Amino acid sequence: MSTILSGIQPTGNLHFGRYFGAVQNWLRLQEEYDCLYCVVDYHAMTMPFQPQKLRQNSWDLVINLLAADIKPENLFIQSLVPEHAELNWILNCFSSYGQLTRMTQFKDKSSQSAEKQEGFISVGLYTYPVLQAADILIYHATKVPVGKDQEQHLELTRNIAQLFTNILGKEYFALPEALYTEVPKVMSTADPTRKMSASLGEKHNIDLFADPARIQKQIRSAVTDTGDSPAGEMSPGVQNLFRLLKAAGQQAAHDSLQDDYQAGALRYSDLKQAVADGLEAVSAPIRERRAELLSDKKAVKNQIKASSAEIRKRAQATVKEVKDMVGLANVRF
Repeated sequence: MSTILSGIQPTGNLHFGRYFGAVQNWLRLQEEYDCLYCVVDYHAMTMPFQPQKLRQNSWDLVINLLAADIKPENLFIQSLVPEHAELNWILNCFSSYGQLTRMTQFKDKSSQSAEKQEGFISVGLYTYPVLQAADILIYHATKVPVGKDQEQHLELTRNIAQLFTNILGKEYFALPEALYTEVPKVMSTADPTRKMSASLGEKHNIDLFADPARIQKQIRSAVTDTGDSPAGEMSPGVQNLFRLLKAAGQQAAHDSLQDDYQAGALRYSDLKQAVADGLEAVSAPIRERRAELLSDKKAVKNQIKASSAEIRKRAQATVKEVKDMVGLANVRF
């Protein structure tokens, strides 16, 4: 069975954009593959952060993912497996400075970081694609679910793995392949030209665990037709509402309202109500499960510490073999 590795940063709330864009896909994949899902708290340190909030956000995200039905045996916290950082250093020495300088996400995020901390840009932000490579290669993952914005980082991972083989004269790491699955690109209902994001503020994301009244209010205020779309083309706001409706599993309502749109008879109030009802239907059982988990946080922490320890054994085996291969002093586990 192919191994899949995917990570999610403990930043911001778990909104419908992240749920439909990543978590919902994870649920499908864990039924078909050997899946490892990582709360990447090391990565969250590359941007301005507060230590206590980082720790709290990590455990909050764990609870949210479990509430969404991610299997606990598939879930772990990155910093509970320190071998990720050890392999990261080794792979830094198999990484090209030139390639890292061409990472487009560094350019985007460094400008954000500079704005928040008066010009300070972390070296970790520059080298974190190598840590991503370590996250993947340490488990010999062969498939990685990625969006277009992560293709460049996966290509770097493949290049590092290939250079490792070329220098040591022995094939060890498989070259991971991108796993493209149909996931919706959910946009902000307040500004449908921008991706739904917690960093943009409350009005630009809809919390997966929001109460029904809050969901209804945000959808009612969603931007629809701003009047600047070319004649005959659906506006970005309306497209986004249809995308949300389909992602929520409301295919029949989606198709019926699409027919109304094509006939010129669509009432935006009907579309918004269908979307709000669909999101509520997704949210309700997840909110209920989350409440159960929150009632015994200690049990959740013990469960994830146990799953992290079990997953760590796989990482330890890889690091041991890599250290042997590159000539480092080693300790038998």
